[in-house]
Amino acid sequence: MDKLTHYRQIVQQLLREYAAIDSGDDDVKTQIIFDTERDHYQLVNVGWKNQHRIYGCFLHIDIQDGKVWLQHNGTENEVAEDLVNLGIFKHDIVIGFHSPFKRQFTDYAVG
Repeated sequence: MDKLTHYRQIVQQLLREYAAIDSGDDDVKTQIIFDTERDHYQLVNVGWKNQHRIYGCFLHIDIQDGKVWLQHNGTENEVAEDLVNLGIFKHDIVIGFHSPFKRQFTDYAVG
């Protein structure tokens, strides 16, 4: 299996695992969004709580030029570490929500 296919499978597996975590709120659902043609992957909360609309992306991962870009992590978890534990090399993960200057000080790719 080629690297891109492998990375797609890992990202999709991870997002399915996060989506399966029960929030305990029946009125707010987690939607899994996979754009496998353009390699955009997101988890979005959609619903209502106390008569307020809930909508927002809490996890966004892209695959660009052979690298896995963690664009947004609205969880309390170390998603990049989860990706490494599932088989993605640190040098292929970019913490996209860090500035390019800050990325050089991490164990991950700069871009």
